[in-house]
Amino acid sequence: MGTLSAGILMYRRRDGSIQVLLVHPGGPFWRRRDLGAWSIPKGEPAPGETNEAAARREFGEELGTDPAGRLTPLGSIRQRGGKTVEAFAVEGDFDIAGFRCTSRFEIEWPPRSGRLQSFPEVDQALWWSLPEARERILPGQCPLLDRLQALCESAS
Repeated sequence: MGTLSAGILMYRRRDGSIQVLLVHPGGPFWRRRDLGAWSIPKGEPAPGETNEAAARREFGEELGTDPAGRLTPLGSIRQRGGKTVEAFAVEGDFDIAGFRCTSRFEIEWPPRSGRLQSFPEVDQALWWSLPEARERILPGQCPLLDRLQALCESAS
């Protein structure tokens, strides 16, 4: 059975279209990957933590700021590796110039070198139009973009 993560898909409206904020994973394995590598900021809930609280905490850890506003549920998706992601949408306008990931991980790098290196969990955060985001987001998370688009269209 896969793990559970909770995350936030932040969006904004610009010139009549929707833009979404996605993050690029840090570390050497993702360094040269772009298309199909980006994600919503997300992570595993701590014991006793609600999914909404975990989504807010992970957003803060990965982007360096807490998301303001009411979260709207987007439901769950299942990624290829078996991980279930419960997502929430929030309208906002995160300034990517203020991006700073406070969450890090360590791995042996280079492989079999015996040296541990520390990497940020996220190395980039960018705003994308929905068509651009569909190319860059992990394929299993694409339904979240569709749900957000439907949500925004129904609110218009």
